[in-house]
Amino acid sequence: MKIGIVGAGMVGSTTAYALIMQGIGREIVLVDQNQSREQAEADDLWHAVPFSHAMQVRAGEFSDLLGSRVVVITAGVNQKPGETRLQLLERNAAIFRDIIPKICAAAPDAILLVATNPVDVMTHLTARLADQSGSKASHVLGSGTTLDTARFRALVSEHVGIDAHHVHVSVVGEHGDSEVLTWHAAQAAGLPLAELCAARGRPLTQAIRDEIDQGVRRAAYSIIQGKGSTYYGVGSALARIVRAVLSDQRAVLTVCAPVPEIEGVHDVTLAIPHLVGAAGVLDTFPLRLDDGERAALQRSAELLRAAITSIGL
Repeated sequence: MKIGIVGAGMVGSTTAYALIMQGIGREIVLVDQNQSREQAEADDLWHAVPFSHAMQVRAGEFSDLLGSRVVVITAGVNQKPGETRLQLLERNAAIFRDIIPKICAAAPDAILLVATNPVDVMTHLTARLADQSGSKASHVLGSGTTLDTARFRALVSEHVGIDAHHVHVSVVGEHGDSEVLTWHAAQAAGLPLAELCAARGRPLTQAIRDEIDQGVRRAAYSIIQGKGSTYYGVGSALARIVRAVLSDQRAVLTVCAPVPEIEGVHDVTLAIPHLVGAAGVLDTFPLRLDDGERAALQRSAELLRAAITSIGL
């Protein structure tokens, strides 16, 4: 099973490393406008293969994406310290208008997985460009709030003192400042989260909620301030999504994909729980939100719709 990665920067190469370490796929092709960088990353990654799982790793051009089951798109400019994801929009939209038709021409049947920020808007643009190129827009999805949901799970796990795999929470909406933490439906170990926290002697006070909210919402800004960019978390998130596609796992993940309408906002792309399998997004699940969360999701959708409109879509 062949996986293409367009963009051999820190996110793209870290995604490849996560795929190799987990044995996801059998061949990885890195494509980048900087050919020296893509070759160096491919060589370095290939040297990790003997310590992990049998796999081919090589550098290539767009034409080498032929036969890819999934193409992960991480190409674009980096987010600067203090810059919001939405401020990246105009710069990265120009890059995508150039590369998406080339990807679709080389791998028309591939699932396109977008990671470039602002990921919701870039995923919407990718779906539109894929459709114009003759590929299936339904085969396009973005990483969405998969990483934000993991951050939410990790912080709740730390507070309640149980393994994060047993914490069931979601972040929906924009992957960014307007994202919504869904406290109302949060569960852990089969119980409502607040009930479990109380039973564990670790009440879920408003102060704790606020602290966790900021820990999730401001995580990227803190990491970017400290080391310039984020890549380990998102690389792992992308590998998780690729596994769900390649194995037709039918996993429920908070990826982003175009939806015709949500909370009265039409034709928008944002993250909500989706069923992910071999054909990309297979289904969408209803959200159980309280009134405040529903209003916040509507605001998030409106913000994203305005950003999408700003690039003529």
